[in-house]
Amino acid sequence: MKKKVLSLLLASAMVASLAACGGGDGGASTTPAGDNTGGSSAAAGTESTGGDTESTYQLSELHLVVDGTITATVDNGQAALIEQLNAALSERAGYDVTVTIDQYDHSGYTDAVGRLMVSGDLPDAMIMPASMFKQYSTTGILWDMADAYDNAEFQSRITLPAVNERLKDAQGHLYGFTPAYGNGCVTYVKKAWLDAVGVDINTVTDYASYIDMLTKFAQGDPDGDGKNGNTYGVIAAGFANMGEAPYINYMPEFWQGAYPAILQDENGVWYDGVQTDATKEALLRLKEAYENKLIDPDTENAGTKDAREKWFSNNQTGSSGVFTYWAGTWYQTLTDNLVKNEVDPELVQLPPIKEIVDTWGGYLNREAPVWVIFDDGDGDDARENEVFDLLCDAMLDGDKVQTLWTYGAEDVHWSTKAESFTTNPGTDNAKDYDYPEGTFHLKQSPNDPNSVWKKNYIDNALVIAPLTNGFSDASELALTGNAFFNEHCVDAPLSPSSETLTAETGNITDAVKKMIVDVVKGEVDVDTAMETYKSTVGATVDTILAELNAPAE
Repeated sequence: MKKKVLSLLLASAMVASLAACGGGDGGASTTPAGDNTGGSSAAAGTESTGGDTESTYQLSELHLVVDGTITATVDNGQAALIEQLNAALSERAGYDVTVTIDQYDHSGYTDAVGRLMVSGDLPDAMIMPASMFKQYSTTGILWDMADAYDNAEFQSRITLPAVNERLKDAQGHLYGFTPAYGNGCVTYVKKAWLDAVGVDINTVTDYASYIDMLTKFAQGDPDGDGKNGNTYGVIAAGFANMGEAPYINYMPEFWQGAYPAILQDENGVWYDGVQTDATKEALLRLKEAYENKLIDPDTENAGTKDAREKWFSNNQTGSSGVFTYWAGTWYQTLTDNLVKNEVDPELVQLPPIKEIVDTWGGYLNREAPVWVIFDDGDGDDARENEVFDLLCDAMLDGDKVQTLWTYGAEDVHWSTKAESFTTNPGTDNAKDYDYPEGTFHLKQSPNDPNSVWKKNYIDNALVIAPLTNGFSDASELALTGNAFFNEHCVDAPLSPSSETLTAETGNITDAVKKMIVDVVKGEVDVDTAMETYKSTVGATVDTILAELNAPAE
């Protein structure tokens, strides 16, 4: 991508203020990324055939930026994944293709992407959170992939067409693509802790009974170490997950119907959910629980990895009984980590409490993060079409490439060869696995032989166009988790998009985070914190609401 053209696009998008977005871990490049100019070295004029498409553009390097949803990380078999992607995509394209991946920490991803956008050194494509995608979709930086999507080979096999159709704007433009629906979080509770404090999960039906459960976890002896009061009720990755919509999904019982962001009412009018009585009430609930030591204080600064590792730690003293996290596959993954750490692994899923059902209708199914392709602004779609074919269309080819994105590298993350192995040997949790030749199965994780691999990126239970090769290793727990979430979920509020919001997201997010932490930790009262928020970004929010609610031209 030509830097001069890109700089003009970035300037017109007014993204510079995103540099103020702080607190992210940033991450590091996991593979060599060339000159990071958003374009790959190419030779035009050479005919190449890729799948069912023809191109005169050769994309020798496919440079991607991703978050933690790619589980084949550098220390977990990513080199093998890239090697096999290179081979499969080169075969598809008819020329040599090299994939490079820059992977950033999941909990700091939004901030990292904001800084990357400001830098102008953009990849060919990246995973972009839904809320950020809505803001950038109007800037001219993202390529309109509507025609490529409508003519993709996978169209003949789509079972969930509405997922990407919803991403199209009123004019039919499509600036992002997702291979699966969004999923969401459910509340998991340790069964052993329930038994230890004498709580029946079926009696936890509203906020009062939820708080009663947390109180017993925090004041009793649920971990069985003979001491009362050295455990907590719940831990989460932040009092609110302001880096990614739907923001409240890690602590839904406290937020209930409150939503600390801009959203629409039943008449389609946009309003600021921060400046509502519902948000005040949510902050007071969080404050009271925090003061009573029901919430692990590490919640304030914990990332997702920190929170979950403390929750399933081998030393349950100082841990918590409740953890709200992603549904489906994570039901199995959390259970496996408890097993690995020799902690009682039985978990129960808590149906949404009455207050959540009365306000939202259930747990929130997020808008899925999307893959975006950057428009180099040269007026020629050849490069962008080739990126789409080698990334999005190939990702759902039903076979070789889709398997790589779904399960990872062959004979590293999965195999069809005869194999036997044992996890947690020599312990009460030892488990034997034995597979005959020709049977698809998942292997031991490259960086943890006591854990069986789950997936790479695409969840095969959520994908919009399923594999055609019959490969599947969904566990009963994962299937149960997906069914539970589907029964108890509703779609999250749509994310807004406006020129001022794109420019000021970082400042608004910082103001909301400060307001939440100040109230929950008792540093200021809720009314003072709200007034500080208004004085800091209130005028900006008013401008955004005026833009969003302006009559269509």
